[in-house]
Amino acid sequence: MNRYIKINPADNVAVAVENLCAGERLNIDNETIVLRDNIPAGHKIALRDFAPGDNIFKYGLPIGHASELIGQGTIVNEKNIKTGLEGILEYSYSPMPAPVLKRGEQLTFRGYRRKNGDAGIRNEIWIIPTVGCVNGIVNELAKSMNGEIDGGVDAVVSFPHNYGCSQLGEDHENTRMILRDMVLHPNAGGVLIVGLGCENNQPEAFREILGDYDPDRVKFLVCQKVENEHEEGMRLLREIYSVVSKDRRTDVSLSELRVGLKCGGSDGFSGITANPLLGVFSDFLVSQGGTSVLTEVPEMFGAETLLMRRCQNRETFDKTVHLINSFKQYFIANNQAVYENPSPGNKAGGISTLEEKSIGCTQKSGTATVKDVLMYGERLKIKGLNLLSAPGNDLVASTALAASGCQMILFTTGRGTPFGTFVPTVKISTNSMLFDSKPGWIDFNAGTLLEGESMKSLSKRFIQFVTETASGKYVNNEKKNYREISIFKTGITL
Repeated sequence: MNRYIKINPADNVAVAVENLCAGERLNIDNETIVLRDNIPAGHKIALRDFAPGDNIFKYGLPIGHASELIGQGTIVNEKNIKTGLEGILEYSYSPMPAPVLKRGEQLTFRGYRRKNGDAGIRNEIWIIPTVGCVNGIVNELAKSMNGEIDGGVDAVVSFPHNYGCSQLGEDHENTRMILRDMVLHPNAGGVLIVGLGCENNQPEAFREILGDYDPDRVKFLVCQKVENEHEEGMRLLREIYSVVSKDRRTDVSLSELRVGLKCGGSDGFSGITANPLLGVFSDFLVSQGGTSVLTEVPEMFGAETLLMRRCQNRETFDKTVHLINSFKQYFIANNQAVYENPSPGNKAGGISTLEEKSIGCTQKSGTATVKDVLMYGERLKIKGLNLLSAPGNDLVASTALAASGCQMILFTTGRGTPFGTFVPTVKISTNSMLFDSKPGWIDFNAGTLLEGESMKSLSKRFIQFVTETASGKYVNNEKKNYREISIFKTGITL
């Protein structure tokens, strides 16, 4: 195993693969580099002397500039490198030739075919509150119903949240859209919608935005209108269960799989192992006719032009420009620095600037053409690679990805996280140490790339793992029942 990685020939920094000590000598590009600092694994080593203002290159691209003198062999981190990014920008449309993705053999998974033609990878009953006031009731109903079921469904799950009342404008619509998207999601064989009766998100008005739905599988309980909400809720759940428990898995083309691409708790290996693995998988899925969705708009800042060049046409380019600049405007309107990132955990893991994080982050999207851009709460309409407006926050972004129609989330991490949203949330570690130390969190290890495994071998194993997950194999967040939702909030709460 190499002790360092120089990712691109144009780079003037290398990445330590293991903890390195001051005084050690490394032969990099036929030059002996004497380390002047201790370099933790995942952190950057200066391969030359830098004067203030000199650009620092990683991934073959500038990730910022030196803010002070940096000597060859010293550590390069947030203390001596600064972002080169600015605020709202104007962009020009300069499309790249569309890549040719080889399809290969058409694969399938074992999924649930829904009445509207969608395919789910789970057959669950969800209990969704229209308002946070009934959170206790939905949790109690889920507990009681799980005690009654005898096969036929994967789980009965409640999804409490804080919203549905005392909200105005866009925030109120965000709540309604996300909850609507959940009700219509193919991983839910049936849904009980539980309202209080006096909330802003009125159950009858909410019913109207669902459109055409199956009343045998989607039912409403308004607690203020019944004498005993628990008895009535259980009666409705039993009716739903009698229908959903008859569903069976069948062969479904991988072209109907939709995955969300997400990273969190990143480290210096994220852009070297796990994120490129997702990029290879995303290209593979798109070649199969499937769909992948990239979000975390603040973590596109600095790499947005790489995505814009891949837009299929001028309309998609214009939507991508709006995606980026509208999110920057959101920061500015709230008097916040546009480039206030990365997080303390990212910095500790070896990521120093937002450019560095963004270039590594966007590798999850592979090389495929960008087919469409979705605003927050919108549902997928076009197969292929899509971009989605949502923040970097792990649970908010993962909820938005699932709400767009993704049946699972592929989540890369270098530092680890246990959470899951309302669809299977697959954790992929960037390094083997994390995989070994957190077997109850991490589902798949991409760190073997640092230990000599080829990307071809690793991606083959990963494709099989994802297919098995889509066919019913539980991942850690499901085994532990770590399932939550979080809805984006921008404005005033009354």
